[in-house]
Amino acid sequence: MSPRWNPNPDMRTGCHVVHHLHVHLVSVTTYRRNAFTDAMLTRTGETMREVCRDFEAELKQFNSEQDHVHLLVHYPPKVQLSKLVNSLKGVSSRRLRQEYSTHVRHYLWGGHFRSGSCFAGSYDGAPLTVVR
Repeated sequence: MSPRWNPNPDMRTGCHVVHHLHVHLVSVTTYRRNAFTDAMLTRTGETMREVCRDFEAELKQFNSEQDHVHLLVHYPPKVQLSKLVNSLKGVSSRRLRQEYSTHVRHYLWGGHFRSGSCFAGSYDGAPLTVVR
């Protein structure tokens, strides 16, 4: 591919496609409880980067507070967004429950770490400060 044809380095190409797909995801804890510690947030970011790699996606930005996380993900068109979101939430929740079980049980009950809902909005690659 010639640089003249694709001047934007964020554009990705495949055999029959050129794409630039981004999504802003927000996931909250059950009941918006302040359940995350700094160590848990660091681990959540690492886990979500791994999951994105498995989907051939890229976690561009990760930002969080004690009751929710923001993700900016660059993903290929072959990925179903619902499956990516379910994997991100499911794998990170499972690992946090395994590694921080005492803390998680203290704040959350019923085996659910995250709310069943999630915000997903498309964006054009703007930084998180602009998206907010």
